[in-house]
Amino acid sequence: MSAPADPWFQALFADRIGGANYGKGTEIYKFEKIKRAKRKALADHPERKLLDFGIGENDDMADATVREALSREANKVENRGYADNGVQNYKDAAAEFMLRQFGVKLDPVSEICHCIGSKPAYAMLPACFINPGDVTLMTVPGYPVAGTWTRYLGGEVHRLALKEENGFYPDLEGIPADIRKRAKLLVINYPNSPTGAVATTDFYKRVIEFAHVHKIVIVQDAAHILLSYKGEPLSFLQLDGAKEVGVEVHSMSKGYNMIGWRLGFVCGHPKIVQAYADVKDNSDSGQFMAVQHAAAQALRTPEIPVKVRAKYKRRLEKLVSALKEVGFHCTMPGGTYFLYTKAPIGAGERSFKNAEEASQYLIHEQSICCVPWDDAGAFLRYSVTYIAKDEAEETQLMAETVARLKGMSLRFG
Repeated sequence: MSAPADPWFQALFADRIGGANYGKGTEIYKFEKIKRAKRKALADHPERKLLDFGIGENDDMADATVREALSREANKVENRGYADNGVQNYKDAAAEFMLRQFGVKLDPVSEICHCIGSKPAYAMLPACFINPGDVTLMTVPGYPVAGTWTRYLGGEVHRLALKEENGFYPDLEGIPADIRKRAKLLVINYPNSPTGAVATTDFYKRVIEFAHVHKIVIVQDAAHILLSYKGEPLSFLQLDGAKEVGVEVHSMSKGYNMIGWRLGFVCGHPKIVQAYADVKDNSDSGQFMAVQHAAAQALRTPEIPVKVRAKYKRRLEKLVSALKEVGFHCTMPGGTYFLYTKAPIGAGERSFKNAEEASQYLIHEQSICCVPWDDAGAFLRYSVTYIAKDEAEETQLMAETVARLKGMSLRFG
């Protein structure tokens, strides 16, 4: 059968998404490969439960009080319309949260603006700064959206590898001079996804100094900040001078079990927040006001993230113990609900050339799903957002994981 003819507009696609070759690529996205492998494992072994450590989203619903608030607010006629750049109640609650949790005082009018989840914020912030030829500094492995939009806008991305020997911090001093000269944004993420590293005050001080010296704006992704296990959560804006060089982006998803609600906020320097708000005002009409009011109640209920953090900390401790039992070299992460650990180099007589190959082997051979990262060494990411109704079921799942992995004769470097 001959291939279907291209539509008349095939040559009109923008170069940023592939131009005339859009839709013709054969490369399969990593997460699509995992989905296909999971489907095959389920089809080949219907008797064997899939142990899914690949899902990166909270397994619980939002707190009942927050859901009740949503229901109330959704039935108010005044919440039916466009929210534009946000309702003041949510901005006020965000300011109260930042002051209570971190001791950071922000003007809720000029230094905070909501986002429909943090993902759109990372698409819009480059639009505030990046011209063709400009550079965004991005840590890898990491969340790629700001880099994708930098390229869409004609800019370039310089990747900063997060290596274990550097504590999973970027090597700012190693950035070439010509890159530093053209760089406008440095995007960082702590607690870091997927490595689990947490920031220190010393690291943030170095970032602030770097920003001042090289005139680079900092964007700190704080999506996992409430899932911090080594001491209290640390905000970038707690450091003197941080607000002068950038913004921090917060999410309601991870710490409040509100992943599908799509809400967060950008906070920091008022001029950057204003620029983001102007771009946003020309990109969307704001999140449903009822969602914002319900989220305001969540932000004013500090016990919610305490419970969420305790649950994922407990699960991570169990997972670390289970994986160490079968030979993985892993330790408790400082934050996030991910465990990032070196991939096995082989199983029995078989060798793995990278983490992706190891991941595929685990899925096909024992229906154990995790996510490979080969950006800065061969690592596997295990998530503890699996479905388990209680602690006993968590323990049972860990025992099953150990039993399956023990029989694989995994080898580690």
